[in-house]
Amino acid sequence: MVLTVEMEAQSDFQVDLGHLMAFNPHHSFPSQPSSRDELVKECLQKGTELVQAIADSLFHLPSTEDVDGPLVKLPPPATRLPREKHFPTPKPPTKWELFAQKKGIKKRKKDKVVFDEQSETWKRRFGYDRANDEEAIPIIEAKPNDDPNEDPFAKRKENKKKRIEKQESHRLKNLKQAAKAGALPSHIQLAATALPITGTQAAPKKVTKDELGNVAGLAATATASGGKFDKKLPGEKAAAHKGKYRKFLPVVEGSGIGSREKEQTEKIMNKIFSKNSHEILNIDKAVKTYNVKKEKKQKSEKSKAASATGGKLKPQKKIQKNPSKKGGSKKGKAK
Repeated sequence: MVLTVEMEAQSDFQVDLGHLMAFNPHHSFPSQPSSRDELVKECLQKGTELVQAIADSLFHLPSTEDVDGPLVKLPPPATRLPREKHFPTPKPPTKWELFAQKKGIKKRKKDKVVFDEQSETWKRRFGYDRANDEEAIPIIEAKPNDDPNEDPFAKRKENKKKRIEKQESHRLKNLKQAAKAGALPSHIQLAATALPITGTQAAPKKVTKDELGNVAGLAATATASGGKFDKKLPGEKAAAHKGKYRKFLPVVEGSGIGSREKEQTEKIMNKIFSKNSHEILNIDKAVKTYNVKKEKKQKSEKSKAASATGGKLKPQKKIQKNPSKKGGSKKGKAK
């Protein structure tokens, strides 16, 4: 849905509300701008007109009332915008897909549950406790042409290992083929070009001793303790620590390094009680604060005592002493 808006400048603005986009296909500068400031001013003016055209078109659409205000439903976009990246290249068919296409084999969806003949129950096809699991068979029936000196269980494990290796080699070949066609993402493309595939002429790159040591050091320090409590292999060296260690003062004070905390404390105290301490500490203010707190404490004690005696305090008797008699009045003193 592209709308054409008539402006006062007699220019047609085409508005695509699906992309919230507006443009003027007939716009052209009448003359070359003399300076950059003039060009910026002209661009801001035209941009303001385009935004105003989009706002006018939005208010012409049918709206519904909401708590936050009127809501409008935007029409589908009509302008086809160019893609940022090219279309992905389709992957080339694998060897199995070519064989299935040639023989007419169609992929069909398999059931997740199958019948297990040994337990005579229905079990899952793949995963734990699956049906017809070879490792769960305790007895293997011997055939007439089997070698009596060969372990059938070990042979079964060896055959399974070979099947897995064959499947993995096919998967790597398919990745190589897709990488040559450029049908993989960039990060997978980079990894697929260095895949070692058996049977190729290019020999795999040999890893040096230093590279192996770096990889082992990264793996050892990947734990929460940084490999401190991991068991070391025979001949394995400690991982090289890059950077500086964080230093902390010991909690318990002692001789040597333990006395650093005491030195730091004394250094701070010396700064406080230096010759300029009168500028840091106001002694008069500290004395006034102490006296005010003392008076408040005495008043609170008197109020508590008054509330305990019912609001009446007993007057204290004052005893006057004669200053002329140092020892006080004594009766019956011998002359």
